[in-house]
Amino acid sequence: MRHDNLSRRAFVTRTSLIAFSAGAVAGIGWPRLAWASPKVGEAAPAFTAATSAESSLSLADYRGKIVVLEWTNHECPYVRKHYESGNMQALQKETTGQGVIWLTVISSAPGTQGYVSAAEANELTGTRKAAPTAVVLDPKGSVGKMYGATNTPHMYVVDKAGVLAYAGAIDDKPTTRKSDIQGAQNYVRVALEAVAAGQPVKTPVTRAYGCTVKYG
Repeated sequence: MRHDNLSRRAFVTRTSLIAFSAGAVAGIGWPRLAWASPKVGEAAPAFTAATSAESSLSLADYRGKIVVLEWTNHECPYVRKHYESGNMQALQKETTGQGVIWLTVISSAPGTQGYVSAAEANELTGTRKAAPTAVVLDPKGSVGKMYGATNTPHMYVVDKAGVLAYAGAIDDKPTTRKSDIQGAQNYVRVALEAVAAGQPVKTPVTRAYGCTVKYG
């Protein structure tokens, strides 16, 4: 019996290590954070940060507006799924056309996957026909860690009162297949509709999927 228990424990340990290693090699997963994440229903963390337009903005500037925060990494296959299909741009144009503020945030550190200069960020916005209100450059990861952003894409919705109303995945299809977009439930769109109507978000927290944010 003791031998069987030891063998079982060894198998579990080996299996866990293999799974962890596979995720680490792919750069994809759900890392354990060393910092606290904000809670939905509480004030969204205030920040001031640089933008690709070589200016700065503060979350407080948009009090009275609904705000979407989108963490991105243009080299991540999960992000590419939503941009190469036009899904992310369509959501950006739809929501900003309704007065929503959309901030695309890049927290990749210099020398890591997804890091871009201000000029490169602007070029990406143009070539992909993206339509955010602004692109926030966060190379030190300060804003990302403030929000507990773990993956790209990782999405947040802040209501007009500055309260965090949604945090998590863009949709319920955690794959890189573009064909999965059509049948997916877009959590961000659903959350925005609820917030705009002054109603509680039915699913306020989901598990973000994608590549890990490349913090320094």
